[in-house]
Amino acid sequence: MSGSSPVEVAWFAALCDDDYEFLGVADPALASSWEHCRDITLAADRHGFDNILLPSGYTLGIDSAAFAAAVAPLTDQIQLLLAVRMGEMWLPQLARQLATIDQMLHGRLTINIISSDIPGETLDSGPRYRRTLEWMQVLRALLNGQPVDFHGEFVDLALDPPRASTLSGRCPPFYFGGFSEAAKETAAAAADVFLTWPDTVAAVGDTVADMRRRASRHGRSLRFGLRSHVIVRPTAAEAKTAAARLVSRLDDEAGAAIRRRSLDSASVGVSRQAELRDTSDEHGYAEENLWTGIGRARSGAGAAIVGSPEEVLAKLEDYRQAGIDAFILSGYPHLPECERIGRTVLPGLNHAPLAWS
Repeated sequence: MSGSSPVEVAWFAALCDDDYEFLGVADPALASSWEHCRDITLAADRHGFDNILLPSGYTLGIDSAAFAAAVAPLTDQIQLLLAVRMGEMWLPQLARQLATIDQMLHGRLTINIISSDIPGETLDSGPRYRRTLEWMQVLRALLNGQPVDFHGEFVDLALDPPRASTLSGRCPPFYFGGFSEAAKETAAAAADVFLTWPDTVAAVGDTVADMRRRASRHGRSLRFGLRSHVIVRPTAAEAKTAAARLVSRLDDEAGAAIRRRSLDSASVGVSRQAELRDTSDEHGYAEENLWTGIGRARSGAGAAIVGSPEEVLAKLEDYRQAGIDAFILSGYPHLPECERIGRTVLPGLNHAPLAWS
């Protein structure tokens, strides 16, 4: 893959209590904490990952924005992909907060837009995504340093932008995922990078083609990212053994309880991950090197690329040929798998942060 056009390669900081040696078996040493998530982030920075996703949840883990502000001065080159749930914070304050964090990062902030319900309330998918779209539009304007005069269904705001601005004076790119019709249309209208979850290479290619058509109807273009787990070992057999070990102590009822804890546990995307799992072979493989066992105890991205470094690189190249510009990878436990990927896979990738005009 060294001769391919550059792709962005990111890692995952387990801010939402999603770190295990044995999937579904809680380990206090791997629980979300400042120290643990800091160590993951700094390891990814040290190994040369381009970006790192800082996920956001209410009932799980620690706060993503507070963590980003704390870890920003400790990093050298890595971008932070900060997950922000639309509607949780007053928009003008959110804009000031994000601009300040971008300054602390010397311009290395990217934003993961999340459209989940606000804790304590429930909205149907349609109005929830309409709210998300309004928030994205107004947040982008404020971070672009533009005055706002917006009177919508969910946002009613007229004000000048804050003095605090990003280092570039422009809004950082919005990364956004979702598989319902409302989610796809929101992404087509207002996102910069559309994120998809693990699926067969052909299905990922179909998603890319669909989203390109949708964005074109809005007079826009998108880039595309894949959020996937990875299990890499020196040989294919060792990687498959590691995958089997990861779920060797998993109780299916405990796994189902973990999935239900997530705010997105009933989404269209999660349903597709379950379908992928249900149609896999007896060992949980949906196709070569794509293992669905992780979805037995995890909502959201529920599959892993499993194999030797050469096989993992080949699989990533297949996804790149399907239109993927960015990979957000993770593995269990997150710190040692980050080290393995950093040593054995990252050197074979032609990677760099996505360039934005």
